Formats: sequence, structure tokens, C-alpha cells
Amino acid sequence: MRNNRMTVADLRAAKGQRKLSMLYVETPEEAAAAAAAGVDLLSIISPVWTAEMREAAGDCFVQVGLLYGELATAEDYLRAAFAARRVGGDAYYCAASVNTVRCLAEEGLPVVGHAGLIPSKASWTGGFRAVGKTAASALKIWRDMQALEAAGAVAVELEVVPAKVGAVLSRKSGLVTFGMGAGSGADAQYLFAEDVLGCTRGHRPRHAKTYADFRSEYDRLQSLRIDAFRAFVADVGSGAYPGPEHQVAIDPAELSDFERALDRG
Repeated sequence: MRNNRMTVADLRAAKGQRKLSMLYVETPEEAAAAAAAGVDLLSIISPVWTAEMREAAGDCFVQVGLLYGELATAEDYLRAAFAARRVGGDAYYCAASVNTVRCLAEEGLPVVGHAGLIPSKASWTGGFRAVGKTAASALKIWRDMQALEAAGAVAVELEVVPAKVGAVLSRKSGLVTFGMGAGSGADAQYLFAEDVLGCTRGHRPRHAKTYADFRSEYDRLQSLRIDAFRAFVADVGSGAYPGPEHQVAIDPAELSDFERALDRG
């Protein structure tokens, strides 16, 4: 049952008509919160993509991430995509070659490619930094997107490119652009839930915006956890735990009978 969630046709029809919201989530709680909040699109990687996650995601359109490096051949990707489809995936992220994208698309599987900064291939573009800041680099992104579209992809993650470049690419391409640090011109604005919730430790990407402070709350809860465990250790050491209320009682007469039986051997 598809409920009321967006189809690929709906996704394409939304291009240029309304801005879409997209989150990368990792738990059923995050997926359920996103669905309740009206988030349009979710990205969930295949190892945590389960029937429970599908149920939690509600009416959200879900892109299932097929893990580059763990999968290798086109057949690996096909098997993984069909497995994700059986759980209820709506589209399948693939950072593999254009040939692999084509194999998936030829089977009628909606494929999302990747252009710009591709974390798994960042060494080729100078590390974890913006891509497309020169005309030549921006043209390379454009050609990559053209190749993905020609191979049958329906969308592309467009990551960390100049905002004006992102706007031009989104406007000129038939692909739906899931922009992460690609400016306001992208078709969808894509963030990690951990950044939105303020869970991130250390470096936070320029494009990330934080709307809550879960990290401080987690730290507070960890402090409470340590205090509770410390009190438990102290109670065990002093004999305060377990108390009478934590133990099973026995009728004194039955206990006496038991002990006499033991004494008799």
C-alpha cells in the first residue's frame, strides 16, 4: 500500500513548481518525526532500511542509499535495489558508474546519481571542499549530470557547489536536484538530521543549519546515566540493594522444611 506518498511522476512534476525538503535519517524515531513534520523526502541507507523504517517514514518519499564500495558490480547493485524495493523504497541512490546507473534504470528502478562533491570520490576533486568554482569545474559537473540523465537517472544529489552554479544546473537539467550545500536554486534542500538536531560533534558543514540542541541534552542524559550507575554500584557495595521490595519472599515454615531437608542430605 502506497498511502499518499509522492511518486516519481510527482517528484518530476514538482521540479520548478515548489521547493522540496529532504532529510537523511538513521532511526525510526527520526523517520517518524520527519513524516509528522511534513518532510517531503528522506534518504535512508540500505543497512538500516527495514520494514520498521518504511512504516515510520509514513508518506515520505524514500531514497534508499546503496552503499558504494560495499557493492561493486552492476549485478550487486541490481540485487540490492530490488531488495530495497521489496521493503518499499521509492528511489535508489547510486554513486557507481554511469553503466551501473543505466543497468538499474533499464529495469525500471528510479535512480538518484551524485555530482559535485562526492564524498566517496573526493580525492579526485581535491578533498572535502566545494566543487564547481571555476568554469571548467562547473562544466564537468554539468557533463556528469548530462551523462546521468542520459543513463536514465531521475534525480541527482548536487553537493557543495556555488549557489549560482547550482541554480543554473538545476534550471537547465531535467534531473531533479537534491541540493546539499548547492544553494537555494536546487529543487530540494537536503540536510542530515543530526545537523538539524544539533547532534554533530566537531566540524559542522557550512551549509548545515541547526534547529535544536540535542547534543547538550545527550550530554545531560549521559551525566544522569553515570550518576545512576554510580549509585547502583554504591548500593550493591553497601548492601542497600537489593532491598526487601526487590526480592521474592518465602513462607518461614517452607524455608524451615527446605533447610531440614538439606540437613538430612
